[in-house]
Formats: sequence, structure tokens, C-alpha cells
Amino acid sequence: MELDWSALGQVAAVSLGVTVAVVVVFALGVLGLSRAEDARQEGGGSTALGRAQAGLCFLACAAVVGYGIYLVVPQFH
Repeated sequence: MELDWSALGQVAAVSLGVTVAVVVVFALGVLGLSRAEDARQEGGGSTALGRAQAGLCFLACAAVVGYGIYLVVPQFH
């Protein structure tokens, strides 16, 4: 039995990159919620932009997770 080490390295690199990207996008979503909360507490700012940022970031994270589940579960193909 032979292993294709370059393919294994590519899979490891892509999975590491996607993992880091999802964590960064999720952190940006938390930042958006934090900004919305700060604007609400200060009373003068609009919370819509922060909530929109958070919603888009969390939606992107959910889409990546859903796509990963789609790839793993063979009944979805």
C-alpha cells in the first residue's frame, strides 16, 4: 500500500486554512455584536450595522459547516 503524501499534505493545508478562516469570521461576528451592544449602551449610535455584520459572519460560518456536513454524509449527494 502506498500513500500519496502530497495529497495528504494538500488536504491538511486546506483544512488548516479553512479552520483559521472560519475562526476569524466568527470572531468578526462577535466583534459586530460587541459594537452593536456598545452603540446601544451609549445611546446615540445605530446598532443595525453591527448586527448586520454579525449576522453575515455567522451565516457564513453556518454555510461552511453545512457544506462540510454535506461533503461527509453520503446520503446528501
